[in-house]
Amino acid sequence: MMNIFYRKNGIIEVSQSEAVFSSLKINDVVWIDLLTPTGAEKRAVEAFLGTEIQSRAQAEEIESSSRYFETDEAIFANTNFLTPGPDEYMMQAVSFTIVENSLTTLRDVPLRSFTELQRRLQVNPKRYPDGFTLFTTILDQRVDLDADMIEILSKEISQYAKRINQQEDINEDLLIDINQLQENTMIVRENVVDKQRLLSNLMKSPKFPDALDGRLNVILQDISSLINHTNFCFERLEYLQDTVVGLINLDQNKIMKVFTLVSVLLMPPTLIASFYGMNVTLPMTGTFWDWIIILGIMLLVFAAVLLVFRKKKML
Repeated sequence: MMNIFYRKNGIIEVSQSEAVFSSLKINDVVWIDLLTPTGAEKRAVEAFLGTEIQSRAQAEEIESSSRYFETDEAIFANTNFLTPGPDEYMMQAVSFTIVENSLTTLRDVPLRSFTELQRRLQVNPKRYPDGFTLFTTILDQRVDLDADMIEILSKEISQYAKRINQQEDINEDLLIDINQLQENTMIVRENVVDKQRLLSNLMKSPKFPDALDGRLNVILQDISSLINHTNFCFERLEYLQDTVVGLINLDQNKIMKVFTLVSVLLMPPTLIASFYGMNVTLPMTGTFWDWIIILGIMLLVFAAVLLVFRKKKML
């Protein structure tokens, strides 16, 4: 699908047909949004812009030279947008191409920030005079959404901390949940750092308007605070993980302590029973009351050992 936003008689019109390119100039087009485009749509946009649009494989490469580069005709930038799932976050690659004042975006999934910006562009076109402003707005919105995700992560971490403080369901499943939160935190941090690198490159670009430097600086400051917050979240998760491991180890130690104490308490009676189990002549044997006397000795030894453990505060 392709949405072409272009100016005509002072208003923004939208077309989904590549046939409209024949009556437009590049500066007339503010934004071309490609959502899982067909081959014909992509070729038509490339012919209109006079440059090649990056493929998904190129957009997903992690090298700095692939994430952002410029030519004499265009700016090419790639970044990842997070989409929350039921258990984990997914990174979706989005490719940006700016030729003159026209922005072209290529993506494979619907994104709420794009839909909202398209609506606002049609309602108030004067706020978005060119593709550079649209690009900056998209990045600003995505950083805000990343901040919302980090806030959600912080609330989840607080809930897990409360469960641990109340010692509710301290088990291996809780460790797995904390590990998943750690993974989500790392994904969010990686995503935010990727945008920080992109914005730093934009600020160095001679093609990017100086009038937008102030907005870029504000976004970079927001990103720096988000990175610090994700670092704090990750450190807190490590602390919670260590706490859970410690509590599980304490529970296991208590169980082992019980088994050890039971074994030690039963060792003297077991020794006496084994001694009288030998097939030899022994004292206090041969009468009816012998087994009662031997049982009494075993209980007496058991009580003595138990008393010693209690005095040593081992029970």
